[in-house]
Amino acid sequence: MERTLSSGLVFENTAEQPKAALPLRLLANLMLWQRRISSRHQLARLDSRLLADAGISEAQRYEELSKPFWR
Repeated sequence: MERTLSSGLVFENTAEQPKAALPLRLLANLMLWQRRISSRHQLARLDSRLLADAGISEAQRYEELSKPFWR
């Protein structure tokens, strides 16, 4: 039988892990989606000079802006 390390961050009872971790995963996903939305809005507002300074082409910007927020 394998031995595993345990820490205070790991749930001892794996049957309860999905129940307890679900709200945290949901919150983390919502925060990630919000950051993506915000950064894509900022990307959309950049003019061609600022895009060139950042090393981003118009095609790359269009590709990023066409993605849905969950990707």
